[in-house]
Amino acid sequence: MSVLTTMTRVKMCGITRPQDGVAAALAGADAIGLVFHAASPRNVELEQAARIVAALPPFVTTVALFVNPAPDAVHAVLRRIRPDVLQFHGEETAEFCGGFGTPYLKAARVRADSDLLQFAASYADAQGLLLDAWSAAGHGGTGERFDWNLIPDSLPKPLILAGGLSVGNVRLAIETVRPWAVDVSSGIEISKGIKDATLIAAFMKEVKNAV
Repeated sequence: MSVLTTMTRVKMCGITRPQDGVAAALAGADAIGLVFHAASPRNVELEQAARIVAALPPFVTTVALFVNPAPDAVHAVLRRIRPDVLQFHGEETAEFCGGFGTPYLKAARVRADSDLLQFAASYADAQGLLLDAWSAAGHGGTGERFDWNLIPDSLPKPLILAGGLSVGNVRLAIETVRPWAVDVSSGIEISKGIKDATLIAAFMKEVKNAV
């Protein structure tokens, strides 16, 4: 699995309110995720997302998440929000993901029959691979965890680990998987899309305590 060379990076996803983005940043999160997928309870509209981004302090990466979007929808977000990174959670091709002139992450929904090495080869120009749990309930943000033993040792891309991470298990996740970054959404919420500053701070504390 990926070698941990420094403190694990943290992305807090599904931010829907400016105060939650600020709380994530002040706690030390490296990135926030904005979901542009109408079927998600964490979906944000363009102007809502713009208010969140405007409230952030410097040096916080913004990630725009899509699931099988139309090209025009991605371009609209790029024009209005200017995210640093795009994240694709559907069945998008590498050609599609790389066609916007912006670094991208490609998510894989992992299950027992997943070939993650082939997946990585198919998205060779991705900035990193985000591994999440496969679920019939949706494309991420389900709070479900997958078997970390399914991650190959030789994965050739920076690994962002997602799927059911919380204050109670993120330290174990880091010490077991050694990812480049972890991605949390439901694990820091009091309700879908509403983050809790206490859980955010506790999550960051557990990340920092990982050895």
